[in-house]
Order: sequence, then structure tokens, then C-alpha cells
Amino acid sequence: MLKRFLLIWLTLAVAIGLTAWLLPGVDVNGGFGSLLLISAAFGLVNAVIGSVMRLLTMPLTIMTLGLFALVVNALMLVITDWILDSLDIDGFLTALVATLLISLFSTILNLVLRRDDQKA
Repeated sequence: MLKRFLLIWLTLAVAIGLTAWLLPGVDVNGGFGSLLLISAAFGLVNAVIGSVMRLLTMPLTIMTLGLFALVVNALMLVITDWILDSLDIDGFLTALVATLLISLFSTILNLVLRRDDQKA
């Protein structure tokens, strides 16, 4: 279970790093340690504030067939930006695109790592 948690944490850190590398409006100040801190903070913000926000916005998320969940995730990324000095996001639209990229990279990495885990 600890191995799985660490793998998810590292996957999120790599996904955020790739997003910062590709998206001009997202900057990470520092090295891989900063990425680990950002991914941990983003996970905590999602777990605490994100859970409440998803519950409160559930009717709107259902009406938009789940698309409003992207807005909630972008808001969680903006909150993470406010908390940490090592993450800089230019605006909400940039956070929305960054959320899409982070989700895409995380999904791809998780699929690749899960496939490798099943082979072993």
C-alpha cells in the first residue's frame, strides 16, 4: 500500500513537471523536490477542500455531464498556487488547461506503470 501511494505521488509530480515544461503559463521554481512538494500540497488540497467543493457543486457537475469537475480541479490548482511559492500559474484559464494536461499525463503514466506492475 505504501508502494502504491509513493508511486501515485511520483506520478503526479512527473505529470506536474511535464505540464510546467509544456505550458508557458505554469512555472515551477526549484527542482524535483519542489515538484514533490507541489504534488503533495495539490493532493492535500484536493482531499480536503476538493472533496467539499465536489459535494457542493455536484448538481452543477451532473448538469454539465461532469465538465464542471474540470473547473473544480482548476480551482484546486489555483489554491495550491496561492499556498506555495514554488508554483506560479498565470491565470484561471491556464490552470484549466494545466488541469487537463496533468490529468492526461497522470492517466498515461498510471496505465504504463500498472502494465509494468502486472508483468512483474
